[in-house]
Amino acid sequence: MLLYDTVISARDAVRAKDISAVELTRAALARIEEQDQLLGAFNSKDSARALIQAKAVDDGERTGPLAGVPIAIKDNICTSWGTTTCSSKMLENFRAPYDATVVRALEDAGAVIVGKTNLDEFAMGSSTENSAFKITRNPWDQKRVPGGSSGGSAAAVAASRCCGALGSDTGGSIRQPASFCGLVGMKPTYGRVSRYGLVAFASSLDQIGPMAWTVGDCAQVLNVISGHDRKDSTSVRDAAPDYIANLEKPIDRLRIGVVKEFQAIAGVDPQVKSAIDAAIKKYQSLGAEIVEVSLPHTDYGIAAYYIIAPCEASSNLARYDGVHFGHRTSEQVNDIVELFSKSRAEGFGPEVQRRIMIGTYALSSGYYDAYYNRALQIRTLIRRDFDEAFRQCDVILSPTSPTPAFKAGEKTADPLQMYLVDVFTVTCNIAGIPGISVPCGFTSGANPLPIGMQLLGPVFSEEKLLRVARMFEATTDFHKRRPVMDIQASVE
Repeated sequence: MLLYDTVISARDAVRAKDISAVELTRAALARIEEQDQLLGAFNSKDSARALIQAKAVDDGERTGPLAGVPIAIKDNICTSWGTTTCSSKMLENFRAPYDATVVRALEDAGAVIVGKTNLDEFAMGSSTENSAFKITRNPWDQKRVPGGSSGGSAAAVAASRCCGALGSDTGGSIRQPASFCGLVGMKPTYGRVSRYGLVAFASSLDQIGPMAWTVGDCAQVLNVISGHDRKDSTSVRDAAPDYIANLEKPIDRLRIGVVKEFQAIAGVDPQVKSAIDAAIKKYQSLGAEIVEVSLPHTDYGIAAYYIIAPCEASSNLARYDGVHFGHRTSEQVNDIVELFSKSRAEGFGPEVQRRIMIGTYALSSGYYDAYYNRALQIRTLIRRDFDEAFRQCDVILSPTSPTPAFKAGEKTADPLQMYLVDVFTVTCNIAGIPGISVPCGFTSGANPLPIGMQLLGPVFSEEKLLRVARMFEATTDFHKRRPVMDIQASVE
């Protein structure tokens, strides 16, 4: 483990000169070099650049609220150095000509970016098994998945390869891997964090957010990356609040909603239910009122998501044709149509192809109204459900995932079972509201696995969500536990 493995502890240690930024960066890079071949969290790293940036911190040339802190970036976020692959053969050699806004914000704050992390190809998946390059393993049990699609970012933090990481969340891709890896993961309100430089999957759903060990860490990173960006037309103009200022101040007369329809969802692991019930009791002991609320269109969430997201993916990924962007086949072709067909067949993996076909079908003549337009109508109803629920409560509490981390290969043969893993998370993206996953327990047995609790709030309620999450974290110690890794033994 890194000597200082949280964002705030690392930042404070560098400030106090208890450790130099170079020493901290070298320690992170050494852990990546020594063990990541088996863990599979990183797609790439730039050690020389990271050490130059760290030295600039030690020399006083780079300052800021994250000065000297090792941070990892999901490999669908553009950087002007190295490659941005989206874990796809289609973009295996792509070098972005610019930095994403969030990358510039992190570096302006003094962060040291140590590498770019593995993901499900083009962020399409819930297990990081769909990467074209490798499978990422869960540091708590290397036979299990770290979640997805931001599994590489989650595994990198959980294995102490860095102190924090950025992920992207289209239907739970920050919160679910945070749950599986025992981390805090925040999906901000749509438009709160710039998407400029994020390779698009589903543009009306995608959002960048932080993953780290503590609520305070996520608040600190969110402070840095939030705010208006004129380069992103969906970025809101309202100034972001200071998420740290009142973090330790509990919320009086807190009302927590428990969703009636969530209680009827099948397949929730008994140990997950037990941990959530215990979390509810903890909040009651802190003075919170528990209120039953209803989200009547919950049952349509997965269906609506898996029409809207593939439709937008079909449109967004049309640009990768082997001519304008992306992998080009080396086979002999007879015409431009065959060039497109072969290039895309070779460049895209099975899950991406599946979603492109679903989306193209749903957008085709004669089916648009029956599928895509109806899904948009359901989206409106889901948003209204949340608006009504938040009139009765401040936040909604639920499991992040119906199960703890599952074994690698367990769900790959049945895409529908994989999609159902996101049953508690997708409606958050559909409605555009913020959500956070916080560790709330562990399974029993010889190899305990983390269990995550999800908190959802109204649009732009990140400050409140962080404070509610911190109320729980401050009175529990789940966030203090770390995996004991014996990678070689566990994968043999």
